[in-house]
Amino acid sequence: MSISLDTPINSLLSNKRRVSALKSFGIVSVGDALTYYPFRVGDPVPPRAIREARPAEAMAFAAVVTQSRVIPMNARRGYRLEAVVEDSAFAATRRMPAGMARLVFFSNRRNYVDWMAMRLATGTQVIVSGMPSEYMGQLQFTHPDIVTVAPAEIQSVDVQPGAATQPQAHTKHYDVSSVKEGLDHVCRPRPVYHASARLSSDRIHETIVGILNMVGGREAADPSSVGTPLQGFETEDEQRFAAALAEAIPDILPETIRAERGLMHRAEAFRAIHDPISVEAFHKGISTLRYEEAFICQTALLQARNASGATPAHPCVSDEEQGEGLVSRFIASLPFQLTEGQRQVIDSIRGDMAKNHPMQRLLQGEVGSGKTVVALAAMLQAVEAGYQAVLVAPTLVLAEQHAETIRSMTQGLESPQIPVTLITGGMKLAARRKAHAMAASGEPGIIIATHAAFSSTFQASNLALVVIDEQHRFGVEQRESLQSKPVDGSTPHMLVMTATPIPRTAAMTWFGDLDISWLTELPGGRKPIRTFVINEDDGRTMASMFSHIRARIDAGERAYIVCVRIDDTSNDGKGGTTDDEATLDPYAVGDDEEQARPPLHTVAEIAERLQKLPQFQGIGFATLTGRDKDEVKTQVMADFAAGKTPVLVSTTVIEVGVDVKQASCIVIFDADRYGLSQLHQLRGRVGRGGTNSWAFLVSRAEAGSPAEARLQVIHDSLDGAQIAQADLEFRGAGDVLGDTQSGMRSSLKLLRVVQDADIIVDARSRAEQLLAADPQLEGDKQLAGAVLDFTRGNETFLTSN
Repeated sequence: MSISLDTPINSLLSNKRRVSALKSFGIVSVGDALTYYPFRVGDPVPPRAIREARPAEAMAFAAVVTQSRVIPMNARRGYRLEAVVEDSAFAATRRMPAGMARLVFFSNRRNYVDWMAMRLATGTQVIVSGMPSEYMGQLQFTHPDIVTVAPAEIQSVDVQPGAATQPQAHTKHYDVSSVKEGLDHVCRPRPVYHASARLSSDRIHETIVGILNMVGGREAADPSSVGTPLQGFETEDEQRFAAALAEAIPDILPETIRAERGLMHRAEAFRAIHDPISVEAFHKGISTLRYEEAFICQTALLQARNASGATPAHPCVSDEEQGEGLVSRFIASLPFQLTEGQRQVIDSIRGDMAKNHPMQRLLQGEVGSGKTVVALAAMLQAVEAGYQAVLVAPTLVLAEQHAETIRSMTQGLESPQIPVTLITGGMKLAARRKAHAMAASGEPGIIIATHAAFSSTFQASNLALVVIDEQHRFGVEQRESLQSKPVDGSTPHMLVMTATPIPRTAAMTWFGDLDISWLTELPGGRKPIRTFVINEDDGRTMASMFSHIRARIDAGERAYIVCVRIDDTSNDGKGGTTDDEATLDPYAVGDDEEQARPPLHTVAEIAERLQKLPQFQGIGFATLTGRDKDEVKTQVMADFAAGKTPVLVSTTVIEVGVDVKQASCIVIFDADRYGLSQLHQLRGRVGRGGTNSWAFLVSRAEAGSPAEARLQVIHDSLDGAQIAQADLEFRGAGDVLGDTQSGMRSSLKLLRVVQDADIIVDARSRAEQLLAADPQLEGDKQLAGAVLDFTRGNETFLTSN
């Protein structure tokens, strides 16, 4: 039978329970098994004679069973198996006197005890591996690993692990055919896998090694029922096996790159990971396949980027040489100076949009860094060229704010006024029809929309630019739907923006098919936000905080109070509803820890509680949640901005883009239950008018806990990139941006976007060189196939535009 990476494991393993347990880990094929990587490797176990035993130091030795008995444990129920072994032959090879030890096993299952007693029958040769201890003056090993040796003459010389031996035929009832082979089996470094009660790490290990042996054509029994032979590397049989394995598992990386990086062959790397002869070999195998993942990923991203450049787009050229273009007049009309970063990004976008293929750019900017001004400059460039531009915002509040801001900023730039059309799902029918008709007419202008832009009724026939604000709030399919709106077959230019901090190498992996720009400078006049972490049980500090907020309100400023939950109605099994379930404890504590933690505060509870405090007597309160109707949200924000209700108690609905310049204080309850990047986003809602500002992170986290350590990161830093890196390290890529953005859980198993920055950069550089010489990878068929497989498994990831 020819075995490939696509061969189902149920055709190789006769143990159906083992097959079912493996399926629960996502292992259904040979390829799945080989890429189910261990998360660490144990240290090698040294061979020692019994007389060389050292307390609490693992060891392995060969011995013969001299006694074995099963003893019922009447008081405790269950059984105890005791076996006595002696190692005279093995000890002689180490020039040590013979010794004796007791092996002890406990179990409530009689069938297990009987099976183990059969394996430890008197006269059986065994290899024992375990931790020695002393009990009643005797050397004892409790639940050691046992490998049974087929009856044969015990060799008295050179039985060190790794020595060359000719393989001998195994019998049905024994694990290995020689002492040397058995020591080789137990003394090697042992990979440790994520396991379950159904399947232990050792069973996973022996199964994968057995499958690896079968792939290489080595005769082996069903690896789910017996141990598998592990040989040295010097024999002729071993060389044949290695060659067969390399043929069955061809290399993916180009030979020149593998040689320059000093990497293993792919088959050799799999073997070094699952059947390592040393810890060093294990780590070299991991490094090889980690680089392979980076190279495949970056090659796929670059090919996707090159393919997108082949579609036509409307070139948007503006006359800016004399400073008379619409964009230049807009910049000159601003009441503040652009930062150098804003100017550079605007120039880059101007050049991209002047081309006849679509711009695809990601703009990542700190909270309050001025992304909206950059986006408006790009939209005005499209309008000046005679086209439409659409800006899509994730919430009604933000869409209305954008529409109001853009109308005021473009007033007087053109005569007549540049049309700014707002389209939301909550509009009255007549107003919505009028807005849709305006968009469908093709008249040059700016359209601001919520998710309504993705509906089939929205048509922008003259669309040249799409701007996505807070892109991680939208699915890939939604963004793709906008690119199909033009009826002339063109593809709009695309600008996606995010204030979620993303480390540069992470962005290179998540959004590698886009040009990436960063805005790191804050506009002039913004002052640093002072951040405090407050224990909720500290009544004096809490009272002082509320008094400070009252003083700021009396000075004409505003305050946000943020809670995770809306109210106490239970529709999620956790005691309340929330606008964004991802905000609830993104660090995934276990069930026991979750039950031990106090219930989360709600908007309804906190609003009622604060209004009763003496510090807030005579102050108007308002609440805002995602459950409120659109007209209610609009009125609440208007009253808050005007100072009619200067305290706004809300969920995280205010996280994105809300800009009330008088807001100077934000209090975040249950702050330890948010992601760091989200806390950074929420903190950015204050201080936007140039006033002093404060953020109070109220927590019930225990002193010295990981939750307290996370909050300390926010307390100590205003650097979004630093906070993003810490968030990734605490949580992981998929949890920070969601699976759609971080993606690749099925394909990238070893690559770490933060720690492996150098690998990603090197892989991208080499992939660019390779594709420049061979765009279709015609000279690297294995790599082309791997890239195709990666693309098919990660369509949503690759289409980040």
